[in-house]
Amino acid sequence: MASHYGSAKPSVNLRVLIGSGAFLFGQVISTVTFAMLGFAVAPLSFERRYAVITNWTHFNLWWLRITCGLRHEILGFENIPSMPSVILCKHESAWETLALQTVFCPQSWVLKRELLNIPFFGWGLRLLRPIAIDRSAGRKALQSLIKEGRDRLRSGCWIVVFPEGTRVPPGTKRSFQKGGAALAKRTGTMVTPVAHNAGDFWPRHGFLKFPGVIRLAIGPGIETQDRSIDQINEMAKQWIDTCVADLRTSDAALRPRPLPRVNQSL
Repeated sequence: MASHYGSAKPSVNLRVLIGSGAFLFGQVISTVTFAMLGFAVAPLSFERRYAVITNWTHFNLWWLRITCGLRHEILGFENIPSMPSVILCKHESAWETLALQTVFCPQSWVLKRELLNIPFFGWGLRLLRPIAIDRSAGRKALQSLIKEGRDRLRSGCWIVVFPEGTRVPPGTKRSFQKGGAALAKRTGTMVTPVAHNAGDFWPRHGFLKFPGVIRLAIGPGIETQDRSIDQINEMAKQWIDTCVADLRTSDAALRPRPLPRVNQSL
């Protein structure tokens, strides 16, 4: 069966070009539409705003399937904690920023402040209570993350962190920043690691979207109480890196791996 897993290079054909163009057109129109709708629902409670505005996500995932033939499957639903946690997720594409909203709801992203200034997209994003940080602020940025993250967790929001800090190409491993693990440690919250292979189908900064099935895997929760920030990060990184490799080589019977052991001296 043809696949984009592993080192296979997807082929660009007329269908891919037309589908990618159609998706972009629908994404732009829906972004403007929902941004305008956001102004109308801004006076409502966060829960009601979230319910309305995140329909943009559901539309775009549906539109992605219709125009580009790109679907997804989720593994490890049984690993989702009963209470909101800090999600540490692999970052290869824009796709995961959409898909995670359908699994962990409601949620708050940790993101760079500049994204809020993007016309229409940023306007709608502001209404969803993201944790926008100034990465150049150093320690103050971490303090802000922990303060706002604690507030979001108490209000019942999942916190989504991309610990690599930026989107990376498939097969690339990047060290994890400590913000997400520090937030979980300081608040006594579990960490939920998430892996996927979206970069094979929707490359970072890419216009083209290739048909196929993206796999997203939810890992076992990582308890933070008796672990250091470095240990938490290392466990999440090992699980995510290993699971991403599995997603690119294994068949559909794949199930998420158990958590690795880490050096207790970290």
